Amino acid sequence: MLVFWKENLVLMAVPKTGSTALEGALAPRASLVLRDPPELKHAPCYRYKRFLKPLFKQVGGQNPELMAIVRNPIDWLGSWYRYRTREDLIGHENSTRDISFDDFVLEYCKGSPASFANVGSQNKFLRINDGELGAQHLFQYEQWDKVIDYLEERLDVTITLKQKNVSPKMELHLSAEVEAKLREKRVAEFEVWEISHRAP
Repeated sequence: MLVFWKENLVLMAVPKTGSTALEGALAPRASLVLRDPPELKHAPCYRYKRFLKPLFKQVGGQNPELMAIVRNPIDWLGSWYRYRTREDLIGHENSTRDISFDDFVLEYCKGSPASFANVGSQNKFLRINDGELGAQHLFQYEQWDKVIDYLEERLDVTITLKQKNVSPKMELHLSAEVEAKLREKRVAEFEVWEISHRAP
């Protein structure tokens, strides 16, 4: 999470949406960088509203706007799956090394998925109150040029990105049957991604 006090903007770090690369590029420009522990770096909007928003109001009278990036749910799950195939997770309950992508997604669709598929929810990350979106500025991961253009204009800075925290490369294929189940069981994930596409 990056806080830009003067510009009244907070960049929320939705996991697996390039937040680490943006942190690497923008941390020197930020007023506050929350990078550890992961629960703080990746604090969702509802946690921000409960803990950080009152603090910012109290210390400086600020009520920053929130910005977030949302990734296509299938691609987002693919990134998580690939990330958890890495060598240092072999033998760990979160490892996906010996699990197919279809089985990973099917497990994710369950109400209480096993640890290896328990990767959270972009939709829940962004929601506050009774389903209200917590971020005023939403961008699709697939339209990275718009993310960069917005930040460069808002922060009056030139951004040069370096890849960080990248998942291992591999070809993934989700069967039509499993994709249909994902879209049925996790419809809200696709809805919030579509909202980000329509966002100005």
